[in-house]
Amino acid sequence: MANKTILVAQREYLENVRTKTFWIGIIAFPVIIAISISAGWILNKLKQQQSYAVLDLSAQKIADRIERAARTPDLLALGKLLKSNEQLPAALQRAKAGMKNALPINGSNEEANPPEEVLIDLMQVMRELPASDLDTLIASNKGMSTARKYEHQSLQQLGLDTLEPAVQKKRLNELVEKGTLFAFFEIGVAPLTSLGDFNYVSNNLTDGALRDWYGEAATRVVQSLRIKDAKLDPKVAQAIAEQVRFREQKVGKDGDAQDVKSGEKANKYAPFGFVYLLWVAIFTAAQMLLTNTVEEKSNRIIEVLLSSVSPLELMSGKIWGIAATGLTIVGSWVVCTLLGVWLAPRLITGMDFPLMEVIGDPLYLISFVAYFLGGYLLFAAILVGLGSVTNSLKEAQNLLQPVFVLMMVPLVSMFFVVQEPNGTVAKVLSYIPLFTPFTMMNRAGGPPAAYEYVITGLLLLVSVIVAFRLAGKVFRIGVLMTGNPPKLREILGWLRAK
Repeated sequence: MANKTILVAQREYLENVRTKTFWIGIIAFPVIIAISISAGWILNKLKQQQSYAVLDLSAQKIADRIERAARTPDLLALGKLLKSNEQLPAALQRAKAGMKNALPINGSNEEANPPEEVLIDLMQVMRELPASDLDTLIASNKGMSTARKYEHQSLQQLGLDTLEPAVQKKRLNELVEKGTLFAFFEIGVAPLTSLGDFNYVSNNLTDGALRDWYGEAATRVVQSLRIKDAKLDPKVAQAIAEQVRFREQKVGKDGDAQDVKSGEKANKYAPFGFVYLLWVAIFTAAQMLLTNTVEEKSNRIIEVLLSSVSPLELMSGKIWGIAATGLTIVGSWVVCTLLGVWLAPRLITGMDFPLMEVIGDPLYLISFVAYFLGGYLLFAAILVGLGSVTNSLKEAQNLLQPVFVLMMVPLVSMFFVVQEPNGTVAKVLSYIPLFTPFTMMNRAGGPPAAYEYVITGLLLLVSVIVAFRLAGKVFRIGVLMTGNPPKLREILGWLRAK
């Protein structure tokens, strides 16, 4: 019996893996995932530069200060370039020679927070650079990130500097309407007392990055003005406004508190990806088995096979053959994932996420394989029984819907379980065999107590054995039936038969 089961399993496996469409389908999934992950990064690179203007109605005329505060990262990158011994363009060399204030020396505290007069000089250098040199500088210097995203158009450049404020606002509205400007900011009259007349005008209601970027700089400038106006010591004001930030720690094995590393945090959320992959793998393999069973029954190939093997041997062989196919799919995805993890830091600058540490964790990999087999065998037994009593894929798809609804429960509860891996809901779901593979995989970041792995594992094993026996009874009769599908009462009768 065992030899015939192995032969059937071998036939099922080779019938799938030797086709080109099978491998195309395997590669398509990681390719789609890679495109989804990288699409945001690529599209962000292709995002057009947003131009804006500023209408400063304040008595203090703070627009220039806000601009310098917003551009500080760009100005620091420019200052670092001017201090370097690199060969500078002629325009930059002339600008450096004409600077009134010396740049902070290397290693000084002022380098991260340069004096205001230095920022004024650097801003002047940037404004006086020819457009072609500035574009080249921005393209070659990764530190000048905001200059790539946002372009400030002064009222003088727009020909509005000599007009009355009311007329200026009207013209700026027109420029926004035409699309010449992405947006403009209106700085209120009295920033020391009221911010009610600070406005941001744009017809793009979905992209608020420019507003947030400029607003953060404006907040720092207004706070500085208010501190000065109140005659407070800046250090005292900074100490009062300082936010409380708790350093994340955990209790180590020695009983002492230890700082939490980024890799450890990633490991706690890694079950998201593993559970989703487990769900896709089980659903794909189980549906493949259902489709295969229905097709062979409708084409009467199954009758030829049953002339050489028993129904139980055929069913077991088909299940194990598709299980091997599923493991091949999963193995291929793991290889593609490892390749992607190796390539990602080399292709995406500044990527700093311990993906390899997460993916290479033996706990997750071993658990994944074990729960894949347990979950697949359980759902495979259910679906092969359903497939044996149907005569067409249309009928099978209708019967698949309740199973699909059950499989949605682990996905819906996934985020909740990973946040409370040892909570009541997580524990209850762990002891329901249909949800055990997904929930226990999801709880791996907890992790659960060792006895829970043992008990839930035994429950899953017993459920698989019972499901195989019941599916075998249905398969033995249903696979040879033709015509109208049997009624539920008939199927229950088959299950009670000895």
